[in-house]
Amino acid sequence: MAAPTDTFDDVLPEALRFTSPAPLVDIGANLTHESFARDLPAVLTRARAANVTTLILTGTDREHAEQAVELARRHPGLFATAGVHPHDASQWDPALAQAMRDLHRQPEVVAVGECGLDFNRNFSTPTEQERAFEAQLGLAAESGKPLFIHERDAGRRMREMLHAWRDDIADAVIHCFTADRETLYGYRDLDLHIGLTGWLCDERRGHHLRELVGEIPLDRLMVETDCPYLLPRNLPAKLKGRRHEPALLPWIVREIAHWRGMDEAELAPATTATALAFFRLPAGETRHANQHEES
Repeated sequence: MAAPTDTFDDVLPEALRFTSPAPLVDIGANLTHESFARDLPAVLTRARAANVTTLILTGTDREHAEQAVELARRHPGLFATAGVHPHDASQWDPALAQAMRDLHRQPEVVAVGECGLDFNRNFSTPTEQERAFEAQLGLAAESGKPLFIHERDAGRRMREMLHAWRDDIADAVIHCFTADRETLYGYRDLDLHIGLTGWLCDERRGHHLRELVGEIPLDRLMVETDCPYLLPRNLPAKLKGRRHEPALLPWIVREIAHWRGMDEAELAPATTATALAFFRLPAGETRHANQHEES
């Protein structure tokens, strides 16, 4: 991939260049999205400059999971997930199940997913979603890898399905959590992890999360951009194109720390320690990524 030209489109405005006080893990970055094709090297450079040193690339279907694995092989500090998003659950069949099983054997793949239930849009029917999710729960039990879960307006059914499998699967994270207190406590009872995004920074729809962030145990909390989606609305400057990217994760951590009533210098390393343990990455992974890229 050719190096991008140094234009305003390729760099963050000065006001948005914010370095985390400790290395961060972005547990949900959609870097296989077409919007990153033009300047991915610059995106990774900006992430490292912001001290976002480890990126988990989300694989939402076979094509994107394979692309994520390829990127992880080429760039230190990048890892992949592999799963079928509930929107695409209607495509689940034995061939796709075998493709996912093969991907889960790859060392770059650190979680099963993105998989789950989305009863908000229902691009696939609830029955199709449950069938595909049930199958991927089985693959997680088979591989022993943690689950990276999508849930929207399906908290009750999600809890029922996870409860039935909880003794058979390893760890699981509800990525981009946006639900209510009852759902949060249901996930806590199942000993799940919670991923928070820039949704919290949105004054139009994130108010209820601000009251809940302090109720997420610190050793169960992880952070993510879900880029290029969910650009935080607490940024102090406009971003041309409005594409979210990993370099902006420190702004999300700052917002979470504010609503938890704690210092971000304490929150940042805590979320990183939790993420490294969850995805079973070496404790020195963030340091090694920086050293490799700089050598």
